[in-house]
Amino acid sequence: MIGSPEATRQVLVTNAHLFKPTFPASKERMLGKQAIFFSTGDYHAKLRKLVLRAITPEAIKNIVSDIESIAVDTLRSLDGNLITTFQEMKTYAFNVALLSILGTEEAKYREDLKRFYYIIEKGYNSMPINLPGTLFHKAMKARKELSRIFAKILSVRRGTKEQYTDLLGSFMEESEGLSDEQIADNIIGVIFAARDTTASIMTWIFKYLAENPSVLQAVTEEQEAIIKAKEESGEEKVLNWNDTKNMPLTSRVIQETLRVASILNFTFREAVEDVLPLFRNIHHNPENFPEPEKFDPSRFEAPVKPNTFIPFGSGVHSCPGNELAKLEILVLLHHLTTKYRYSMIAPQNGVQYGPFPLPQNGLPIKISLKK
Repeated sequence: MIGSPEATRQVLVTNAHLFKPTFPASKERMLGKQAIFFSTGDYHAKLRKLVLRAITPEAIKNIVSDIESIAVDTLRSLDGNLITTFQEMKTYAFNVALLSILGTEEAKYREDLKRFYYIIEKGYNSMPINLPGTLFHKAMKARKELSRIFAKILSVRRGTKEQYTDLLGSFMEESEGLSDEQIADNIIGVIFAARDTTASIMTWIFKYLAENPSVLQAVTEEQEAIIKAKEESGEEKVLNWNDTKNMPLTSRVIQETLRVASILNFTFREAVEDVLPLFRNIHHNPENFPEPEKFDPSRFEAPVKPNTFIPFGSGVHSCPGNELAKLEILVLLHHLTTKYRYSMIAPQNGVQYGPFPLPQNGLPIKISLKK
């Protein structure tokens, strides 16, 4: 296990060709052996290019309004309710993931995809015993059903001869020569990569803002100022998490949550001996971040030391969907802080893993519309 920025860079960037990503074989079977995060070399480079083409900051500008609609509908459905934050954020992240994959077509397939994917989710961390009645067996059957749904969508799309700019459309490019099986593996893999990680970090944002009311108030004022500026100018402004000029605090809150929570604790790399770069150790090393357990967005007012902040990994296998993840976090945070108030049901000091770190019990809160 390695926990220094220098050694981690050697494994993930400088000598990445000597260390291949590796996952338990059962996980590869369930998600698909030809998915991007199980691949290396030229095939990985091609997949990464196709993913990035569909979810670059420029590309996702076209779906900001759709993500905003999902965020507004999500928060509206929670008004006045006692909720488990993590479960509701998983639904939000799942719907955004489907939007990025299928565009506006996603509504037609959402319920079927959700039903089978949730079965896979239940079996993901189960014992890999493929016998009738086991969670693993049910998950593998659901995996086949998801492949059939995507095969149907691919068949329909090919019959229309239309050009699609979503992620599925990028994978369908004839010049890239991907088979239906390769496309299904990668779409299912993207849903897995996009859902629980993003939902986890949003849950921690709820927690840290509730525990730091002065920060919450400052973020609210910053977001309300954006609304006011938009109304006064009459221009249609696109929310941009990297807009440090108009949203310096909000951007720092997201960065600090990514650091403190460190949803991606580590990543597997296989060499002559297995190597495990420990992202949490880097993020919580007091030499890199003084008082590392303290939630303090101001630590990002100045640039941090190189290679000490890597919430999305680093190198050729870093998360290609990080811009989409940060955008959906920002959009929901914008509407949460300007339109709603919420409170945690009880002090939240415990951490649970499933497999990513979460506040205890998924952070129960009471949320309501501001009057």
